[in-house]
Amino acid sequence: MSGARYSWQSLPGGPRLALATLPQSECAAVSIYIPTGSRDESDVPAGLAHFVEHMVFKGTHRRSARELSLEIESAGGQINACTSEDNTVYEGRGEASLLPLLADVLADMVWHPVFPESEIDLERDVIGEEITMYRESPSDHIGDLLSQALWSPHPLGHPISGSLESIARIDRKTLAKFRDRHHFRSDIVIAVAGPFSSDEALAAILPHLPTAFKTPQPSLKFDRTTARSRQLVEHRDTEQLQLALAWHAPGRHDSSRHAMRLLSLMLGETASSRLFLGLREERGLCYQVASDVTLFDETGAFEIVAGLDPESRDEALECIQAEIADLIANGPRSGELDRAKRLAIGQSKMAFESTGAQASWAGECLLDFGRIPTPEDWRKDIAAVTDEDIHAVARSLFENIEPSMAEIRPEA
Repeated sequence: MSGARYSWQSLPGGPRLALATLPQSECAAVSIYIPTGSRDESDVPAGLAHFVEHMVFKGTHRRSARELSLEIESAGGQINACTSEDNTVYEGRGEASLLPLLADVLADMVWHPVFPESEIDLERDVIGEEITMYRESPSDHIGDLLSQALWSPHPLGHPISGSLESIARIDRKTLAKFRDRHHFRSDIVIAVAGPFSSDEALAAILPHLPTAFKTPQPSLKFDRTTARSRQLVEHRDTEQLQLALAWHAPGRHDSSRHAMRLLSLMLGETASSRLFLGLREERGLCYQVASDVTLFDETGAFEIVAGLDPESRDEALECIQAEIADLIANGPRSGELDRAKRLAIGQSKMAFESTGAQASWAGECLLDFGRIPTPEDWRKDIAAVTDEDIHAVARSLFENIEPSMAEIRPEA
């Protein structure tokens, strides 16, 4: 979606408003970014941030749970939310004329939920089913197991949804205390995208802000210098082996982040990547193999995940290790980086075709970096990465470093 203009400003009490003005858009997107997630659960039951996210949909002082959804959907809009390791996002989407209603309903949910006692046990059951569903799916559970190998005992190593045991300890008092601690943080970001001026966005947002915000409590930092590689194995009744490897990496503020992204595209993110061609197309060792980069404020990880026939495990590992050794020794092959750049830039352009994506870009950039670069600025940074940068980041990530590893194997 071309022609976006980005701006931001501080709101009373400290939160910031990120605005993507899209003159030709017919749609509105509003997102409220709470800079807290599962990494902030060092002194509370795991899964609490996610539980709070579920419970804000269960009613406020002004609206019942049914009214929250019906009011938006009857007008043709939708609301949703998600929790990650380091933030919780509440979002609304609809026609441009719905901006005031979207802002009203989202603000009501975020700052005025009542956490009805009658709903807590019901939602505990729902979340318990969600936990069970992911745990019983090896291709989903391998991610939680890898996080445990990478980060545990730090809260980054906990499943975002928690465990059946941890959510059993969550009650109304725990929910309200966590909400009060984090939903009124002064570092909250509200993102708005659509055909709106700054004055129009402010008019929709300001009437619904709380009267006061509080200084946030810092998250527990992960000390990457003391991190050690670990291996975790689970056995279960399955015919396929799930294999995951990860190397600790710098965080999102490191200058190598663009090179890491391109390295992942080259190694395992696409059908033309080294691992896809080597493991699947040339050797037939797997149906699925992928790489990815996870970045937090102070740390990150470079990950590789594959689903394999158990008898192919050793050959697959040898193939992965051979590609990594080649990158360490030689860097990218001729034309490989240019192809990865074109893919990254093409994906970026396609992603920005929705108003929601524009709101996400503005909100996440302001939350994570304190500014909103244009997508064109990001593409210039991607285009500036050199073969030498890829070679250097491959050596930094992989050379003489054992990865953490997680496996879900068939029972013997």
